[in-house]
Amino acid sequence: VQLQASGGGLVQAGGSLRLSCAASGSVYIMAWYRQAPGSQRELVASKSNDGSTNYSDSAKGRFTISRDNAKNTVYLQMSSLKPEDTAVYYCNAISRGVNSWGKGTLVTVSS
Repeated sequence: VQLQASGGGLVQAGGSLRLSCAASGSVYIMAWYRQAPGSQRELVASKSNDGSTNYSDSAKGRFTISRDNAKNTVYLQMSSLKPEDTAVYYCNAISRGVNSWGKGTLVTVSS
């Protein structure tokens, strides 16, 4: 499965941003990870095609993951952004046991 992510950019603290990721085929789980400079890649949120959702503690209450299964697309609506949310965000998909990654999209939150 190929993944195409978009939507990153520069935003002020407290602002909002929406990321999108389109998969080339149907997938079971779609997720967003992020990696800040000098840090390990971490899960932000995931959503299976049956609706099961998981958020990191830092994302709960501020970020919302959603999917359009007909379009094989996952979205990450990010609100109340903080400078510590600055990172490269990666789309991830699991399909038939295969783990796929998209190219990252940079999100920069200025204070």
